[in-house]
Amino acid sequence: MCGECVTACLSDAREIIGQEMSVAEVTSQIEKDVIFYDESGGGVTFSGGEPMMQVDFLLTLLNRCRAEGIHTTVDTTCHAQPAPMKRVAEAADLLQCDIKHMDSEVHERYTGVPTNLILANLKALAQAGKAIVIRVPVVPGFNDSDENIAATADFAKSLPGVSRIDILPYNRGGLEKSVRLTDEMDLMQTKTPDDGTMDRIAATFRGHGFEVKIGG
Repeated sequence: MCGECVTACLSDAREIIGQEMSVAEVTSQIEKDVIFYDESGGGVTFSGGEPMMQVDFLLTLLNRCRAEGIHTTVDTTCHAQPAPMKRVAEAADLLQCDIKHMDSEVHERYTGVPTNLILANLKALAQAGKAIVIRVPVVPGFNDSDENIAATADFAKSLPGVSRIDILPYNRGGLEKSVRLTDEMDLMQTKTPDDGTMDRIAATFRGHGFEVKIGG
């Protein structure tokens, strides 16, 4: 968005939500809550969008936090080139990585990209001993089948050091935005998964030895 429509709108009906901030400005905001991080054992999570879209900015913030002793988590799709992904993983304390579907063709149909880069990054990072939590957004009719959940569990089991999987029920909050961005409306009009579906999926992952958190 260039913002010209905001300037041109005579009735002030449009405005840009969000603001550009420097590393120093973001760091200043983070440091305001240091006392809460210390008391709770928490820290800072960088998400988005996709934080890997701004690698240099992200790395600078991660290193600033490390210098201040602040725990950092990067929430990412892992769809990034291996070299910058490795640099970010080395600077962060924890990675939260999405696995949306194990079938590469299905994944590409609905997300626009295949799974090869994502799964390769996950393998490399796990083998390097990085702390990783797998996150599975559960979308009925897309990735909630027994076959796909079992395949996801098998893959996650092959990743050294991965002990927790978060399963996240699909949220319809992005429906209006999706109408503007994609013609793939069959997926977007699906319902939020019911408790029975979430419990079934959680049981599968627990059966593979994982700690499971629903929501998050």
